Amino acid sequence: MRIVFHRCVLLLGLLAANAFAGDEPALLSGQTLYLPVYSHVYHGDPGKDGKPAQTLVSTHVSIRNTDPQVSIRIVSARYYDTIGKMARSYVSVPVTIPPLGTHEIFVPRTDTAGGSGANFLIVWSADAPANPPIVEALHADIREARTLMFITTGQPIRAR
Repeated sequence: MRIVFHRCVLLLGLLAANAFAGDEPALLSGQTLYLPVYSHVYHGDPGKDGKPAQTLVSTHVSIRNTDPQVSIRIVSARYYDTIGKMARSYVSVPVTIPPLGTHEIFVPRTDTAGGSGANFLIVWSADAPANPPIVEALHADIREARTLMFITTGQPIRAR
């Protein structure tokens, strides 16, 4: 009975190892990422004007090169508003991020151009296949009486 149990545990361990082996990310030479962001969030019940209250938030975009050996380049970081109109570009010339380095973009709390449905399209490239970057946006409104913080994550999309 004990031998059968050990063989089952060994078999399960091998199956689990094989299942996770396929989870390694593919090495890529570039990608377009969609990052949802917010210049404000709605909350509470609608008022007399029919609209809920809104709180302005700042947005700290973090583009992290996860590759320990290969530099990547941020080719563009375009900021779009709720209706899909480009509000501005945050990268005028390509920015190189060294291995395990980070590039940051900050959208101040007072910048309301994006709206509640704002987003970034971030295009990156590399001279050699690299681990894709992790792209997140930390949204914050920090005051004495309360703190509001949340994170959104970039998703790869097909560039057209």
